[in-house]
Amino acid sequence: MRRDPMAVPPSYSDLGKSARDVFNKGYGFGMVKLELKTKSSSGVEFSATGSSNTDTGKASGSLETKYKIKDYGLTFTQKWNTDNTLGTEVSVEDQLAEGLKVALDTTFVPNTGKKSGKLKTSYKRELVNLGCNIDIDLAGPTIYGWAVLGYEGWLAGYQIAFDTAKSKLSQNNFALGYKAGDFQLHTNVNDGTEFGGSIYQKVNDKVETSVNLAWTAGSNNTRFGIAAKYQLDDKTSIMAKVNNASLIGMGYSHTLRPGVKLTISGLVDGKNFSAGGHKVGLGFELEA
Repeated sequence: MRRDPMAVPPSYSDLGKSARDVFNKGYGFGMVKLELKTKSSSGVEFSATGSSNTDTGKASGSLETKYKIKDYGLTFTQKWNTDNTLGTEVSVEDQLAEGLKVALDTTFVPNTGKKSGKLKTSYKRELVNLGCNIDIDLAGPTIYGWAVLGYEGWLAGYQIAFDTAKSKLSQNNFALGYKAGDFQLHTNVNDGTEFGGSIYQKVNDKVETSVNLAWTAGSNNTRFGIAAKYQLDDKTSIMAKVNNASLIGMGYSHTLRPGVKLTISGLVDGKNFSAGGHKVGLGFELEA
């Protein structure tokens, strides 16, 4: 299938995302999770999440508010979590230049007084998607950069991180992929030692499949997995995945009513089936 040669490519972090989603979405092993999303009449978006680890009993939660002023391309985001970390992000998009987004992301921990910040920039147009993030650290910021080029379905990406305090590269990654309608191929090399690849295919309107492969240079430890998602109807879907370590994951998702979604998942250790230790997960998503 021929792709639009002028399409905007994804960011580096989104390369291979469709394949990862088949492996990750709809699973929550060892967790009980509740997520609530709502929007006020004034346009403020609220998102609250609470979860409990069934193994340790540890509970955690987070709250996020977001407000957009569309006429000026401004977005204000505030975050808080149960580790008592406060975060604020202010971003402006398509104002300084079309396709350019600039954001200032800051965090503050009241208990310790620790502060941190990051300046984020990204630029996307036909054929190219660029980004650069800089840690605000007087001791020596770390500079993160990435670029993705795309043409007629082919994608090539590069990601780098440079530690100015140590004057050395801390990250050096390459990626190559191809995207054509219902088929996507993604390969990557991280720091010259970690190799990975994935294939995603949307078989039809109801079935999605994914395969991933990863290995480390100088090691015989190869990781391999297969995953699939089947949409039973517009409210229900089932998911399954298995890897070469004989870990078998299963998931079930059902929309009980508009705005209420239930997710049940389980992880079985095929090599030690009788030993127990298998994990289950339960999730509720509420949206109003």
